[in-house]
Amino acid sequence: MPRYTVHVRGEWLAVPCRDGQLTVGWLGREAVRRYMKNKPDNGGFPSVDVVHFLVRRCKGLGLLDNEDLLEVALEDNEFVEVVIEGDAMSPDFIPSQPEGVYLYSKYREPEKYIALDGDSLSTEDLVNLGKGHYKIKLTSIAEKRVQKSREVIDSIIKEKTVVYGITTGFGKFARTVIPVSKLQELQVNLVRSHSSGVGKPLSPERCRMLLALRINVLAKGYSGISLETLKQVIEVFNASCLPYVPEKGTVGASGDLAPLSHLALGLIGEGKMWSPKSGWADAKYVLEAHGLKPVVLKPKEGLALINGTQMITSLGCEAVERASAIARQADIVAALTLEVLKGTTKAFDTDIHTVRPHRGQIEVAFRFQSLLDSDHHPSEIAESHRFCDRVQDAYTLRCCPQVHGVVNDTIAFVKNIITTELNSATDNPMVFASRGETISGGNFHGEYPAKALDYLAIGVHELAAISERRIERLCNPSLSELPAFLVSEGGLNSGFMIAHCTAAALVSENKALCHPSSVDSLSTSAATEDHVSMGGWAARKALRVIEHVEQVLAIELLAACQGIEFLRPLKTTTPLEKVYDLVRSVVRPWIKDRFMAPDIEAAHRLLLEQKVWEVAVPYIEKYRIEHIPESRPVSPTAFSLESLRKNSIKIPESEDL
Repeated sequence: MPRYTVHVRGEWLAVPCRDGQLTVGWLGREAVRRYMKNKPDNGGFPSVDVVHFLVRRCKGLGLLDNEDLLEVALEDNEFVEVVIEGDAMSPDFIPSQPEGVYLYSKYREPEKYIALDGDSLSTEDLVNLGKGHYKIKLTSIAEKRVQKSREVIDSIIKEKTVVYGITTGFGKFARTVIPVSKLQELQVNLVRSHSSGVGKPLSPERCRMLLALRINVLAKGYSGISLETLKQVIEVFNASCLPYVPEKGTVGASGDLAPLSHLALGLIGEGKMWSPKSGWADAKYVLEAHGLKPVVLKPKEGLALINGTQMITSLGCEAVERASAIARQADIVAALTLEVLKGTTKAFDTDIHTVRPHRGQIEVAFRFQSLLDSDHHPSEIAESHRFCDRVQDAYTLRCCPQVHGVVNDTIAFVKNIITTELNSATDNPMVFASRGETISGGNFHGEYPAKALDYLAIGVHELAAISERRIERLCNPSLSELPAFLVSEGGLNSGFMIAHCTAAALVSENKALCHPSSVDSLSTSAATEDHVSMGGWAARKALRVIEHVEQVLAIELLAACQGIEFLRPLKTTTPLEKVYDLVRSVVRPWIKDRFMAPDIEAAHRLLLEQKVWEVAVPYIEKYRIEHIPESRPVSPTAFSLESLRKNSIKIPESEDL
């Protein structure tokens, strides 16, 4: 017998349907009738017959025709919403779909798996898990470790040994011994009481990353979770059932307790949950709709699910990967700007950087050479000023290897810390099966990723700071020899005047966001947890800084391409012409003023999807082969030839160059 889960005025109702020939209108009336039945005042209605309503899907918010048959209009176990005419929705109400969920309109259940062992997860792997590209399974070694770890917990319970978090309370209540009969209740109470976060929920991608990373840590076998429970958690992940996890509330020690508790709350069938099939609904209904049962926590398992740095680290993974992507593409954008401003390539001479051999600096200088070498890629623009009397350029052009270079090295440093944290056991107490005992420690403290992500924000911000100054040079006719604000009929048209202001505003915001959160600490839990990392805010603001950097560089990319319009019919180098063509495939030139925000968003999307890098990197690597025999990419952020071929990126033949 089909059934539907219906949302009416903040309540979820399960409505069975014995007859497939019944209509959507019947479903709406039946849901309203059940809603009224549960209310002492009938919900304020004299009868169901006077209630006027609309019915829409939770997924996609599509309105349904009340006369359509249920068997035609809806699938079994589908989630719908009854909107009563005249109701005013609170602006604080959780929407049927979270921000950015339009990305999930194309969601397809993945067929490939990543095998987790707790030791070898990479930042790229976790980001791909967040995007829904893979399901999860455990390696056989991980399964055995988990089982051995659980045997230690079972032995502690059987022998009634007093162990923190297993047979005692938590934090200040660590000395309170709990009766064996209440050990399961202890774990459920822990999850419920610690689910006290606030703010917007994590996006589906970020929640998937958080859940996947917690699974990876549990797979190490130091948490004491049972294999049965861990496999249940994996089933929830593979069904893309994602709990409501508010983004605020963690102080980063003892781990990310509040967000991980919200994660666990959904797993036990409480709170809200989202899936591509259901949208937001009560967790128990979402699990049931996917044929899953809520997790029943055994002793220690609540603590095993919520104790660790996975919120900081999962957001940190996204930050590192996005930072790597924008740092690579910043070199390409800056090279395009230098070409438009008729700069010199002398500052990128190999000998200059050999005598100051920072890895990032050398790699950035090489990229500039590979994109701008007019002898290798003939540039009519470069040829037009070959014999000018300019000796050197402004720092924003000349010093890109030094400024962009340290950003690359910063990202590599932070990525190393985050990768270590991805594969670290961060529980308390730790369960050591080889010793048959548990040991209390402090691996849950988030200082490592917190400090690293503060450093990342400071480093990556500089890409925006220097980019904004290049935008100024492009827009200022006294510096660029181009029309003011890159538009014809200045005065009638304002061109890039306010786009530059937007870039300046974002850079200014970043200056405040770059204040390190990890220099702060507030004592919590009655002075038991008397030093904390504030790593949750470090991770969230690092992502905000990186987004601003992407947006500033998107504006510079548009400005540089617009500058080329005023240099036509002259052409730039082949790789930079390819970048120009890419931009023009989504944004047309400015002939006169128009609505600019969509163009900035389109350019931002190109950078997010690394399209700018994809069109330029084959030329960079071809140049590497020809000019540095038997070379490997100098910087950890560079692509190897092997990785290019793995990702089906064509390396052009000589005649293409």
